[in-house]
Amino acid sequence: MGLKSTLVKPFAQYIHRQIQSWSKTALQDQLDIMHSIVSRAKNTAIGIDYDFENISSYREFTAHVPIKDYEDLKKYFDRVVAGESDVLWPGMPKYFAKTSGTTSGVKYIPLTHDSLPNHMHTARNALFSYIGMTGNSKVFDGKLIFLSGSPKLEKIGDVHVGRLSGIVNHEIPAWARNNQVPSFETNCIDDWDVKLDRIVDETLHSDMRLISGIPPWVVMFYERLLEKTGKNTIRDIFPNYSVFIHGGVNFEPYKSILRNMVGDDLDTIETYPASEGFIAFQDNYQADGLLLNTRSGIFFEFVPSQEVFAENPTRLHLGQVEKDVDYALIINSNAGLWGYLIGDLIRFVSLNPYRIMVTGRVKHFISAFGEHVIANEVENALMGVAHQEKVGVVEFTVAPHISPEDSGLPYHEWFVEFDSVPKDLESFSRKVDLIMQEQNIYYKDLIKGNILQTLKIRPLKKESFRKYMKKKGKLGGQNKVPRLSNDRSIAEQLKGFEIG
Repeated sequence: MGLKSTLVKPFAQYIHRQIQSWSKTALQDQLDIMHSIVSRAKNTAIGIDYDFENISSYREFTAHVPIKDYEDLKKYFDRVVAGESDVLWPGMPKYFAKTSGTTSGVKYIPLTHDSLPNHMHTARNALFSYIGMTGNSKVFDGKLIFLSGSPKLEKIGDVHVGRLSGIVNHEIPAWARNNQVPSFETNCIDDWDVKLDRIVDETLHSDMRLISGIPPWVVMFYERLLEKTGKNTIRDIFPNYSVFIHGGVNFEPYKSILRNMVGDDLDTIETYPASEGFIAFQDNYQADGLLLNTRSGIFFEFVPSQEVFAENPTRLHLGQVEKDVDYALIINSNAGLWGYLIGDLIRFVSLNPYRIMVTGRVKHFISAFGEHVIANEVENALMGVAHQEKVGVVEFTVAPHISPEDSGLPYHEWFVEFDSVPKDLESFSRKVDLIMQEQNIYYKDLIKGNILQTLKIRPLKKESFRKYMKKKGKLGGQNKVPRLSNDRSIAEQLKGFEIG
């Protein structure tokens, strides 16, 4: 064991014990954070507008702080971007994390000196929890790679601007930098195909121990490595590779494909980072769900999914949630986000400790007929049948078809790229549809009531989704294909990739 791994091991065990300890005080920690951030921000522009001075309880908090998304709060964000201080949080942010918006175009999410530890310490906590449980600190005796966006930063006034994954590259502690690949120069390449080739060249002969990244782009990295070397598995290239850290999308659709490419089982750690905050992480690599980050500068609220667009939705703090209910996630934080609708749906799989899973996006659903199908349902149905029939799924998306060309009943149209198309696609589709009916009573009623016909699966040619993403200029980095659309904007562009 090397010096670095020897030093890391006891510290990781200490951090793991600390996390276990604070997971038991989550309720009090959350209320303490609420009072702390309100007190810190009471003299900011939004603190004055929302009358933070007169907030002393959660009931008063909900009365003073409305639920808003980025577009609703844009007037405050614009003031910060223009260089005004003390708007959402005391002083000015250290960075703006640039991300894609909807009606607002580019979004600039502030990262303050107070909020940066949430991002950096949580990433550390996820890895150290794993090391604390397994003792596997040897990952630090070799190389680590994070497939990320470009670390090149721009400036707006005195504030640096970039993608979150690129910003994080600048905050990695010095002791970990000499383990990290690729080089800064390679990481700055914008063209994903060129960048991937350069990453392969730089990593090919390295003693790779840990790989981190969004699963679809890690698949591409694996493929390029195997193609370059002519090897059968990633394990043949990196014999000491032992940990894969992932986040950003549901891992289940990629699990079997990645395992087959590696050559055997691999320890995995799931994380839930976002530009707005590092929400949760897998504190126990053998347990379901991700530990909610209740002691890291974020005060969480939860709105039942069916009420998210209601005029006066029910708002709950951590002590009021229930298991197996879908909630829209609201965050209030020391980054200066208040009543902020992050856009994700989550579900608690445990209340002791508070562990969650992401079930979809608030705006990514199908409810053309009132069925309100969410991402978790389509993923469970497709991957459940694929697992039974030993079929690999590369990528997929689902959209409603309201006016079929044959004038028949509407249906849900599933565009699926398989690694090999099921021999009996009709039987495969029926099984998926039955699981959908079991999961979603509204969908079942529409099928039984002859409002909808059963779903149809359209198999796509190899690399269809990559070609689609490249055409959209979103190949690589942290970009991902939406699983669900309530319209046919994606579906119409994928029709040209159908097999046959």
